[in-house]
Amino acid sequence: AAQFQLSVPVAVVFAPGSLPRDPLRPLPFRDVREMEIPVNVRTSVTSRYEMLYRSTTAQEEAALDAATAREAVAALHPLQDAALGSLTMYVVPETSPLLPQGINAYVGKHRSALVRAAGTLPALRSRLQQLTQVMSFTASSITAALSDRVPDGQPGPDARRNLKSSLGYEITFSLLNPDPKSHDVHWAIEDAVTRYVQPVLDKLSLVANFSVDSQILYYAVLGVTPRYDKESSSFLLSAHSLPHVINPVEARLGSSAASLYPVLNFLLYIPERSHSPLYIQDKDGAPVSTNAFHSPRWGGIVVYNVEAPASPQASLPLHVDVDMARVMEVFLAQLRLLFGLSREELPPEFLLESPGNEGLADWELDRLLWAHTVENIATVATTLTSLAQLLDKIGNIVIKDDVASEVYRAVASAQSAMDKLATGHLHSAFQASKEAATSSERAFFDPSLLHLLYFPDDQKFAIYVPLFLPMAVPILLSLAKIIRETRQKKKEPTKVD
Repeated sequence: AAQFQLSVPVAVVFAPGSLPRDPLRPLPFRDVREMEIPVNVRTSVTSRYEMLYRSTTAQEEAALDAATAREAVAALHPLQDAALGSLTMYVVPETSPLLPQGINAYVGKHRSALVRAAGTLPALRSRLQQLTQVMSFTASSITAALSDRVPDGQPGPDARRNLKSSLGYEITFSLLNPDPKSHDVHWAIEDAVTRYVQPVLDKLSLVANFSVDSQILYYAVLGVTPRYDKESSSFLLSAHSLPHVINPVEARLGSSAASLYPVLNFLLYIPERSHSPLYIQDKDGAPVSTNAFHSPRWGGIVVYNVEAPASPQASLPLHVDVDMARVMEVFLAQLRLLFGLSREELPPEFLLESPGNEGLADWELDRLLWAHTVENIATVATTLTSLAQLLDKIGNIVIKDDVASEVYRAVASAQSAMDKLATGHLHSAFQASKEAATSSERAFFDPSLLHLLYFPDDQKFAIYVPLFLPMAVPILLSLAKIIRETRQKKKEPTKVD
């Protein structure tokens, strides 16, 4: 049975004039709030919010004098605890001009938020609790991380959508031009990756290694013929036909077969001239504004329509320059979805600061790390359990020292990750969980064990018996002859008498 304890260090900092009427005791004081996250009978997860309530320092007070929430958060950033997984909440007076009318919290792009004071401590607490969950983990994000590993847990709606935790990911951008006779397409993919994708991957490099490549595929068509719509004189792909679009394209992509890591495919599809313009419809038959769709754990496709030439006599192929900013915006949104960085359903009185070109806020990165750490530990437990069950079944097994040491290392690292989670050290917990996952996989896939898995005893007999039979026949016949002769000899002397 796994018992996870996830501790989140939260500093609640009161600006002058923001202290509720009924503080528990004089500032500073500590207070621990615990919550059970129900997963299943064998797995329990407790989230502990270790709250430190204190008042602002002179520097923090000066930073909060800024004109806007954005400037205040930027000025506070160098003054706060930058440890992964830790949060700082600045409570500002109810009348503070930093927060617009009707907004009760402003979530910064680092690990802090501004919260409007509430009259009483319980009212403030419920506001803080909502915020800390948004910025660290919710019950659904943790159960989603455990859903594949925990058989009788109830998977949430996100469980099947998010990518599994992995040490690396391969990202492939493909331009599909099914009609090169009509369209001569140019896309500045290298520049676009450097400009839009790299900042996001740099931020995610803590989570995993990424490799990016791109390709252009000619004559690659979608697996579904779009329906012509007379009214709009355009072609339509309906939502229910989208799953069938991917298969024939998948065969042409060809990258995932040789890959060790999960591959994310982002396809830019230029419809052929005979099917232009092509629009995607949602389930209700309304056009999809991005003209794109994504497939969970696989990637996304953007359909990019080329404007028909003004004069019918225009020479083909048409020269097309892809507007990369528009396309990359959609691809990055799909990347966020695949990593489960889609925004939680937030109450309308919460305002989020845009993370800018980094694509994700620091606290969103932490959110990913909380989920991946828990998932890695659960994966290690599953892998080692499978290994143990397997070794039980094989009688004549010899476990080499290096396999044993990998198993010990995996167990020790997983235990260390659990301890670090319980003390609120997210970064070292994640690193330890990664080491544990690596060691458990090394043990499981060790070559010295593999041949035993693939050649059980009955298989050995099946292989060797046909080889030995031809040799065995003359030996058995001569043995039978010898036995007959000895019997004969034993009988003969009795006759002489």
